[in-house]
Amino acid sequence: MQTLLAHKPITVIRPLDYLNAATCGEFGRQLTTAISAPGVVAVLVDLGAVTFIDSAGLMALVSGLKQAKKMGRRFSLCSVSPGIRMILELSQLDRVFEIFENVDSFDAENSCVKQH
Repeated sequence: MQTLLAHKPITVIRPLDYLNAATCGEFGRQLTTAISAPGVVAVLVDLGAVTFIDSAGLMALVSGLKQAKKMGRRFSLCSVSPGIRMILELSQLDRVFEIFENVDSFDAENSCVKQH
């Protein structure tokens, strides 16, 4: 269902197909595991393979963001399709989440930050 790729200190999570009431329980557990793992400073959710998201999926993302902030961890999204981006914009969550074009653009920003 979801793919978890550990690249400490950055963990990339790639949910597949649907982020909805049926899948958000497992997705939420993966987010909790990734965010609370020792040595992780950032969690990046790659939405490139997500074709549908509902309010339960949005709430799982918001919960992950809140948990990450409490633990002092960075929480970002990337590879957001136009349809998913529209949902984020309509709910004004595009203003809440840090959104990158793809994993490489996230990595590039982190490389610049580390060098300065």
